Amino acid sequence: MYGIDTSKFISKIKSQLELLLEFFNVYTIGITGTKGKSTTSTLIYQIIKNQGIECMLLGNIGTPVFEHIDEIKEKMILVLEMSSHQLEYMEQSTNISILLNIYEEHLDHYESLEKYADAKCNIFKYQKEKDYFLYSQDNELLQKQLQKYEIKGNPYRISMEDTQEEENKAIIKEGKVYLNKKEIYNTTDKRNLLGRYNISNIMFALTVSEILNLDLQKTIETINTFEPLPHRIEKVGEYGGIMFYNDSIATIPEATINSIEALEKVNTLIIGGMDRGISFDKFIEYLNNSQIENLICMPDTGHKIGKEISNENIKVYIVETLEEAVKKAKEVTKNDSVCLLSPAAASYGFFKNFIEKGEKYKKLVREN
Repeated sequence: MYGIDTSKFISKIKSQLELLLEFFNVYTIGITGTKGKSTTSTLIYQIIKNQGIECMLLGNIGTPVFEHIDEIKEKMILVLEMSSHQLEYMEQSTNISILLNIYEEHLDHYESLEKYADAKCNIFKYQKEKDYFLYSQDNELLQKQLQKYEIKGNPYRISMEDTQEEENKAIIKEGKVYLNKKEIYNTTDKRNLLGRYNISNIMFALTVSEILNLDLQKTIETINTFEPLPHRIEKVGEYGGIMFYNDSIATIPEATINSIEALEKVNTLIIGGMDRGISFDKFIEYLNNSQIENLICMPDTGHKIGKEISNENIKVYIVETLEEAVKKAKEVTKNDSVCLLSPAAASYGFFKNFIEKGEKYKKLVREN
């Protein structure tokens, strides 16, 4: 227009999060990962807030940065949940960057798993030496991805499998969490966050607490009283002698497996959703070796998985709608056991999102 070369003025389109990191002088904690982002972000935010420190929870959690731009203060800590889409073109990193895990996900958007993983890695790629990078040592895809990058921030490894005590490393040994060779948490404590993934999320939160030099006992109190977010192994209630749980956030097989193992008494599992090209081979093998007796399969992925179940002790029910699934679950689930909705697939194409699906499930369960 008018003979002006606009490329001299605009080099790229930047997201709200990138503009925040580039121009605001605040301390930032960024959290990403295929699963666990919202729980870990909210838990870290609550830990900091409960210690009397001014902080805000923003980002992919549902609160756009610019809606609260007037509330951001210089000495404040910002906890930022960051999705792969927000990170895809990012050229800024947070002061503390957390990469929880990488699993097959969003392959309907990215041309390859590697491209998806590359987007996740932008959370630490632009860090400085004084920053901190926390990551899972146990996640195979993540470990493979890290070989491509130079880690500039101070690295902290989180492991539930390695029991070797080392500096800048959190491990579990004999039910206790150790960080920097010091016992900081007992995993047998009574708490509301269930499952192996949540133990890992807690370890990341504990590490942030130690980096920030927060009061450990107050941190532990917050962890043990923290209420799970909706749609994440959410207890709907007991109806007709059956305990119903809503785990509609579980859009990958690994998340569904975690929920089954966390609840232990799952008699009926409801699965199925949008097919995004994710492999279900390991999930099918897991189901065939599980104690689940009723598998209720919704389209599209549930129908495909149901056809591959070879365990004669598992009754497979092919249904078309969530209404049919809940009705069948009420008919076949044993008393004093669990019926779990944990789709292992995305809700798109059938529901607006996992929230709509979870709310519909809870409504159907509560209806007579």
